[in-house]
Amino acid sequence: MSDGSNDDRLGGDPDPEEEALLRFLSQFGITPGPDGRLDVEALMARMQSMMTAFTTQLAGFGPTDSDTGINWNFTKDIARKVTAGAGSDPSPTAAELAAIRSASELADLWLDEQIAFSPLTPPATAWSRADWVEHTFSTWQQLIRPVVGQLTHTLGGLLTSQSDDPAAAMMQPMIRTAAAGMFAAQVGQSLGSLALEAVSAGDIGLPLTPRPVVALLPTNLARFGEGLDIPADDVLLFLALRETARQRLFGAVGWLGPQLLALVEHYARGISIDPSALEQAIETQLSNAMTPAEIEQAGQAVAGSLFVPQVSEEQRQVLGRLETLLALVEGWVDEVVDQATRSRMPAATGLTEMLRRRRAAGGPAEAALRALVGLELRPRRTRDAANLWAATRAARGAAARDATWAHPDLIPTAAELDDPLGFAEQGHQPQAPDDLDAELAKLLDAEQNDD
Repeated sequence: MSDGSNDDRLGGDPDPEEEALLRFLSQFGITPGPDGRLDVEALMARMQSMMTAFTTQLAGFGPTDSDTGINWNFTKDIARKVTAGAGSDPSPTAAELAAIRSASELADLWLDEQIAFSPLTPPATAWSRADWVEHTFSTWQQLIRPVVGQLTHTLGGLLTSQSDDPAAAMMQPMIRTAAAGMFAAQVGQSLGSLALEAVSAGDIGLPLTPRPVVALLPTNLARFGEGLDIPADDVLLFLALRETARQRLFGAVGWLGPQLLALVEHYARGISIDPSALEQAIETQLSNAMTPAEIEQAGQAVAGSLFVPQVSEEQRQVLGRLETLLALVEGWVDEVVDQATRSRMPAATGLTEMLRRRRAAGGPAEAALRALVGLELRPRRTRDAANLWAATRAARGAAARDATWAHPDLIPTAAELDDPLGFAEQGHQPQAPDDLDAELAKLLDAEQNDD
């Protein structure tokens, strides 16, 4: 800094250190006044005030996670604001709960004739959109933590690159807080958007609850059925059949849910954050007052833009495994629901085709996964999987079809989806474990030890 009575102000002909400071601060809209001077003490006081005000407001949501820097309650609050902002989200009525339980009980009776897996012990339940956020949130935290790790790594690189700036040390706490807040807002926006579309606890194919549960959302069920020339009771029963079958599968096949989540986590650990997109998002955010409301807007603005589009070869392998396993789950659900409804519900065929078109076109679930963990997921081979399961049932019976889920080594591969008749006759042909199998085994072991 310059010597003299005004050594707490920058002005005149700044030296290189002062120029670096002015250049750094100008990124955030902080420039000298009309007299060409910048009052450093006032600047420090302003930044301290901003930081104090922001942390005080965030404190209203409870403590921030020390491991990630994310305030999860702030994240959840944004998700619930999204659901509330989309219209009425009433708690399910007693009549709606009774209708869902009745449909689930009938679904269990029909499925008992088709599958080997026992019904779940907890009765079916009804959720509002806010309930969906609440009950699935812990699983989303688990899936998002690897992304936060990559965000922290990228942010560390940005801060290191600015280490020559004299203002870097002063700004680092604000930058870290801004980045964490912006990503938390992005997560909240994505979860809220997904809650507007989900018709059940597991309709995106992932096990999102700590324990399998049949849960349907009456508000979203009503939206799903709008414009369909199908009785609402048929729509409810059809979706209850799908959710009941899916959750019975998750409940009976202990390795399946952890394997699906491990694949998502493994993919997320390998993503790359775009440093320029992160830097631009932080600069935009810090140039404002950095209130929680403005961070929420920033998170919405950058949703889905932080991830580098290229994926590694390892990620492509993980994605292939994940898409195949999800296709096998949804294809199995298609197959058993088709068998259960074939002679009982003529509308089921049209509803199944509608769901297939919805999957093929992508939708909110795909957009949410892309924004949350950078995952470009679209299980394109669900129809192939349904054909494979149907062929297996025809060749060896429903019990043999369902016994395939007994161990992950018995599950069809992507190549076997190309030859459903061969798999139906011979079953899975074992292959030697590869490096990805070893990595997934480590991840699953670590999660079991944490539990």
